[in-house]
Amino acid sequence: MKLTILGCYAATPRSMTNPTSQVLEIKNKMFLIDCGEGTQVQLRKNKLKFSKISHIFISHLHGDHFFGLIGLISTFSLLGHQKDLHIYGPKGIKEVTLLQLKLSASWTSYNLYFHELESRMPEVVYEDSKVKVTTIPLKHRIYTNGYLFEEKPAERKLNIDAAQEYEIDTCYFQKIKNGADITLDDGRVISNSTLTFDPPAPLSYAFCSDTQYLEDIVPQLRNVDVLYHESTFLEKEGHLCERTMHSTAQQAATIAKLANAGKLILGHFSTRYEGIEPFKSEAIEIFANTELADDGKVFEF
Repeated sequence: MKLTILGCYAATPRSMTNPTSQVLEIKNKMFLIDCGEGTQVQLRKNKLKFSKISHIFISHLHGDHFFGLIGLISTFSLLGHQKDLHIYGPKGIKEVTLLQLKLSASWTSYNLYFHELESRMPEVVYEDSKVKVTTIPLKHRIYTNGYLFEEKPAERKLNIDAAQEYEIDTCYFQKIKNGADITLDDGRVISNSTLTFDPPAPLSYAFCSDTQYLEDIVPQLRNVDVLYHESTFLEKEGHLCERTMHSTAQQAATIAKLANAGKLILGHFSTRYEGIEPFKSEAIEIFANTELADDGKVFEF
């Protein structure tokens, strides 16, 4: 699992910082999460292939999370993109996107599918044989979702030495990797645990931005491997959270601790601050395994 931060700052882009956008690579799939202004430029800077993106997840319709979407959609057409493109986001994402395409006469050269979200409860919005994506309902000034990405358990790994020892025919290998025991010709039953090794534990990643402090999400985040949580303010500006419906670094750390997360990544920093190190300093008082997002930073898990 690999996470590339394209942008992780709040509100407006600056010469050296970009609004929210990131790419999650999991099970050989590439998912774009949020698409703030300048996302396609950041994709190029980080040498990420446009052609690998076929699913985009938008958390909410504030500009710093989706103003880069129409530019990216248009560039896909200019590049001769042919694969279907799926966009998941709040109701309204289809209307605002199609209006821009209509007025600019820039219809796509590929199929564009919108999956509009309205539920206030977690719902599975994407699933295939390897990955499942579920919404995380958040509390912000407008309808907002985070997203939980979960690997599905892999098939078991064959212990080839054991299979040869019991003279098991290769035609049974896939059945064994799927978890089956094997009965030999003499009636002995060889347990699957003897014939296989455990696969790597499936990984999970939760994206939570933007939101006010919300303990309601803790059960859904329980034991998540990596949690990205917004941390717009430091504690001295914590009083701003109620009006803006954002979180502090310490509040993000509290959610990570309550959820027993493996790692916390802080992001969505207010641009009022000269540096971001104080966010980590405040968070590690509560949750030690905390790291800071930053534009262009890559995390591999």
